[in-house]
Amino acid sequence: MAQLRQEADPEEAGLDPRALDRLDRHFARYVDEGRLPGFLVSVARGGRVAHLTVHGHRDRAAGLPVEPDTLWRIYSMTKPVTAVAVLMLVEEGLLSLDDPIDRHLPEFANPRVYEGGSGADVRTRPASGPILVRHLLTHTAGLTFAFYHSHPVDALYREAGLESSVPPGADLEETVAVYARLPLQFDPGTQWNYSVASNVLGRLIEVVSGRPLDAFFAERVLVPLGMTDTGFHLTPEQLPRLAELYGETGSGGIEPIPGLPLRGRPRFLSASGGLASTAHDYHRFMEFLRRGGELDGVRLLRPETLARMTRNQLPGDAVLRAFGAPAHRERANDGLGFGFNVSVVTDPARTLVPSSPGTYGWTGVATTAFWVAPAHDLTVQFMTQLRPKTLKVFPELRRLVHEAVTEREFRKRRESGRGAAGLVG
Repeated sequence: MAQLRQEADPEEAGLDPRALDRLDRHFARYVDEGRLPGFLVSVARGGRVAHLTVHGHRDRAAGLPVEPDTLWRIYSMTKPVTAVAVLMLVEEGLLSLDDPIDRHLPEFANPRVYEGGSGADVRTRPASGPILVRHLLTHTAGLTFAFYHSHPVDALYREAGLESSVPPGADLEETVAVYARLPLQFDPGTQWNYSVASNVLGRLIEVVSGRPLDAFFAERVLVPLGMTDTGFHLTPEQLPRLAELYGETGSGGIEPIPGLPLRGRPRFLSASGGLASTAHDYHRFMEFLRRGGELDGVRLLRPETLARMTRNQLPGDAVLRAFGAPAHRERANDGLGFGFNVSVVTDPARTLVPSSPGTYGWTGVATTAFWVAPAHDLTVQFMTQLRPKTLKVFPELRRLVHEAVTEREFRKRRESGRGAAGLVG
C-alpha cells in the first residue's frame, strides 16, 4: 500500500502558498458547515506533488478521518482508464477507431434512430451509418442515460430498467444487449450526448481481448502503472479505508447513501464508473497521461496516441455547447471540446472558469475531479464522496488552483520589473 506524499515546496514549484491556503480554507469551510464530509486535494507540477491537503472525515458517524491512503469511488473518472484500454487494443491492431462496433458486437447491427411515438407505438428509421468505435469514445454514438429527462429515448431507457444504467441483476454482456435493442437519439457522429457508451466499450474490450474487464484492466493497465489499490472491488484489508458516500439533504446537510457495491466482485463490471481508487494511484494515472503514455519506464501507449486521446475529436473542432444534444447546451460547456473520454479546453476565453488551452480531464458523480494542464505542467485531483444536488465544487476548484499559478507568475514578473503581460490563463 502506497500513499501520496508532498514532494516539493509550493514556491519552488511556482505555486503561490497564499492562494493554496485560500483553496484549503474554502473547502474546509464546506466541511465545517456540514456540506462536505471531507476531502483530499493535490496539486503537482512536473510530476512532483507540491500541495497535498486532507480535511474532514471519510466516515462521519465513526469519526474516521480522511487520510492520504483513503479509498474513493471515482465513478466517471473510470472512463479515461477505459479509453486507455481501448487505445491499447487499437495500437495492437485488434481494433480500429473506424471499426463498426457490430463487427465485434453483432447485436448493434442495423441501428435505428428514434422518430416519434412512445411505448408500443415508437417509430424509428434506419440510422445513416453504423456506430463506430470512435463514436463510443467521444459520446457521439446516439446513446443516452436514463436519468436525463430531455428526450423520449431517455424515457425508453427508464422503461427498460436502466435507471442506474444496468438492469437489476444483469452483467455487462446482458446490459449491453439491452442498450442495443433501444433506438438511438440521433445518427452516429452528429451530436454529443454523455451516455452509457463506455459500458459498451467495456464489453468491446472483453470480446476483443478474450478477458473479463476487471482482469484486463488489472493485467494490462493498473498493475503495470503501479495502481495496486485500484479496482472494481476491495479486499477485506482495503475496506476499512473506503470513504462513506453521502448525499445532500433538502435542509442543506448531508447524509449517508448507498454507493457502489465494492464488497466482493460485482456481477456488473462498469467501464463507465465502476472503479475505486486512491489519491496515490490516480496521481500515477495522471502522470502517465502527462508524460505521453509512459510512466517509470512502462509505456502503454505511443505519444501520438495519447496526444490524440487528449485532443478535441469533435467534428470540425466543435465545442460541447454547440455540438451537444439539448441537455448539454449550457454555458458551462462553452469553450470545451471532447477527446476520448476527457473534456478538452479549446478556447479559454469562452470557458466559464479560468483555464489554459489544451487542459483536459474529467469528473465523477461523487464530486471527484482531475485535470492535466500541459501549458503549466500541472496535474490536479480532488477527492470526496458527495452526490450533490446544489453544491458546485468544480468551478471553484479550477478558479482557486488557477490563482495559485497565476498569482505566483504575476509576483515573479512584478519583482523582475516586467509586469504581468503575456500571462496565459
